[in-house]
Amino acid sequence: MSRVFSACKVFMAAAKAGAKAAAPSTSGGLLKPVPVSPVMRKFLGVPEISRVDAVKKIWEHIKAHNLQDPLNRRQILCDEKLKTIFGGKDKVGMLEIAKLISPHFIKAN
Repeated sequence: MSRVFSACKVFMAAAKAGAKAAAPSTSGGLLKPVPVSPVMRKFLGVPEISRVDAVKKIWEHIKAHNLQDPLNRRQILCDEKLKTIFGGKDKVGMLEIAKLISPHFIKAN
């Protein structure tokens, strides 16, 4: 019985070591600051920002101005400032935000 458990310890140690080696770095991807379009720059007030921080700032604006639809909290009622970054839409869904802000992030070559 102890042979089975000792073998499991060996496999678990190998798996744990492999997981540490494959851990993603936090310096890239969604957390990496990227230059933004002039429209997004005007909305956020910064020339570059990470996608995560941009979404946080947008949500701060939404909550500060009470722009969630009271009947359907997943709908955002856009004010003039939000319409500039959301392509002029009057209403957007919560899940649309990431898709709508994507064109505002300038891809580096």
